[in-house]
Amino acid sequence: MNVKRKKHIFTLSGAVIVIVWLVMIGLLIKKTNFNYDADKFDLIGEKRSPITVAEREWMEIFLKGKKVGYSVNQFSPLEGNYLIQEEILLKLNLMGQASSIYTVSRSVVDHAFLLKTFKFRMTSGLVTYQISGRVKKNRMILEIGEGAARRKKIIKLSAPPLLGSGMARFFKGRKLEVGRSFRFPLFDPSTMTQKEAAFRVMSEGSIIIKRMKHKAFRLETELWGQPMTIWLDEKGTVLKEQGFMGFTLVKSSAANAPLDIEGGGEEDFYGLAAINVKGKLKDAGRLTYLKLKVEGLVETGFDTEIMAKGRQTFGSGMIEIVREKMPSKPAYDLPYSEGSGSMKEFLRPGLNIESDDSAVVERARKITGEVKRPVIVARRLMAWVYKNVKKRPVVTVPSALEVLRTKVGDCNEHAVLLTALLRAAGIPARLCVGIVYSRGSFFYHAWTESYVGEWISMDATVNQMPADVTHIKLVQGGLDRQVEIIGLIGKLRLEVIDYKYD
Repeated sequence: MNVKRKKHIFTLSGAVIVIVWLVMIGLLIKKTNFNYDADKFDLIGEKRSPITVAEREWMEIFLKGKKVGYSVNQFSPLEGNYLIQEEILLKLNLMGQASSIYTVSRSVVDHAFLLKTFKFRMTSGLVTYQISGRVKKNRMILEIGEGAARRKKIIKLSAPPLLGSGMARFFKGRKLEVGRSFRFPLFDPSTMTQKEAAFRVMSEGSIIIKRMKHKAFRLETELWGQPMTIWLDEKGTVLKEQGFMGFTLVKSSAANAPLDIEGGGEEDFYGLAAINVKGKLKDAGRLTYLKLKVEGLVETGFDTEIMAKGRQTFGSGMIEIVREKMPSKPAYDLPYSEGSGSMKEFLRPGLNIESDDSAVVERARKITGEVKRPVIVARRLMAWVYKNVKKRPVVTVPSALEVLRTKVGDCNEHAVLLTALLRAAGIPARLCVGIVYSRGSFFYHAWTESYVGEWISMDATVNQMPADVTHIKLVQGGLDRQVEIIGLIGKLRLEVIDYKYD
């Protein structure tokens, strides 16, 4: 195996896994637009007495039985509104490195729980992601980043947004009975995506929490194809939440929640999402052709359209990947221009792909100089990212400008920065997320594709152009699309059928 690949391929796409898990257990800020079906729960229409005293709830967070963090949620009156504040601390083992993820959110809602403003901040090591928003009529005005790097985005709202910072606030005081359902879409500010959740009360019984027996209702749902279960007492207070990959939250106290946090211990977080494969591959970097049997997709409902495009073909449960050949002649001189405009979306900046920022533009210019050939420029940009970005697991929302500043990150950071530099240089580029082979298994990973006359895969994490054929693309786009792979975790099964070398 290529030495560099063996050393660095571990820097996988952990950010999307942690972020979506946080959403699933109800810990991130959520905008909730309720279904107004008369048979469904309607929060706005239900009369409630104003809450006049502050409430605070603590939860301990466990991974595979080991305590890895805690959360604290505070709800209090604020000048005719309510203030919801929440903090989460996670300590995980990411490829042998102890990593901490800290999030803090602050939201203001009115007495009907209609969202007015929110702020959310996530920190992992040197890297920080910040987003704030305010609701104005039928629009949510978002600001991402801080200082000179701050960007604005406006989202149209189809209905008044409601907020539940943690599902504890949503269920508390509601009538619970077996068979009753609760429906609401969840909004996640880190990916700016919305997903409908449908909780159903499945049973009534008892549960042991801290050696004490509690009468409890068990509710179940499925988000992004993954199961989630919560247990509530008769008042609707959350006693326990259980998500995917072995994460569990248990009701605690201010005295106990922050204590004895073990971190991930020997359980590597990335390893929990690894995909075992029947058959082994040697010298993966030299492979020019790979054929795999893929199982587990049908039951997830995953959209496989992208798996049958470009260098990949997919059908009848088989996927084949052929390594691209580089164009023999320059297809165009930089910057790329096309009358039809079909490449516009791959040239313009995005919220986390700040290709128009002066710092990104200047860095691209210094790396490429006066060269006009896209293949040469693409290789130079990839080599610079590979050499200058320190390969370290980072769990936050990647931003090209932030990566350029910190020069630290895993595959998402490498891919986002390379994509931004390519676009700044006038080369159409797009993000890809899928799986890649390393150390006998497949892991979730992110890389880039650039248009240099043809779409060619590029992996700045391992300095490959084109990327080897074990890079199997599942989705294309940013975190709003990457969340789609969550439904595959723990379900995808692979078998090596055939392969070829140079």
